[in-house]
Amino acid sequence: MKLVKHLLDGKGRDVVSIGPEESVLDAIKLMADKGIGSLVVMQDDEMLGIMSERDYARKVIIKGRSSETTHVAEIMTANVFTTSSSHTVNECMSLMTEKKIRHLPVLEDKRVIGMISIGDLVKAIISDQQEEIEQLEHYISG
Repeated sequence: MKLVKHLLDGKGRDVVSIGPEESVLDAIKLMADKGIGSLVVMQDDEMLGIMSERDYARKVIIKGRSSETTHVAEIMTANVFTTSSSHTVNECMSLMTEKKIRHLPVLEDKRVIGMISIGDLVKAIISDQQEEIEQLEHYISG
């Protein structure tokens, strides 16, 4: 069973972050440039929350707010569910499914060391299943 640590070893531990006083427009541009769906909102070394495309859609676009004048702190999700590198892929999948979230910051000693997405988890589960199928086929064929 794969651990979050294994996911981070494979995908990297880069954490893309933004400050709380930055504009939502800057945040959306950063997400687009990096090809990601969420940012960790950081002040110094402290995680204040995350901002996702979902936050943008629900709290800026639908409400008719300005992306240029709205600050990240105004729309970020402050109560963030997190995981650690020792949790399993299945534990994270259960948490994300139950809480209906798509991104989990990975913390060690209150420090953000990575970010995983629902896509990362699905990819890992498919990979594990493929390996198991190949092992069973090898066992059956002799």
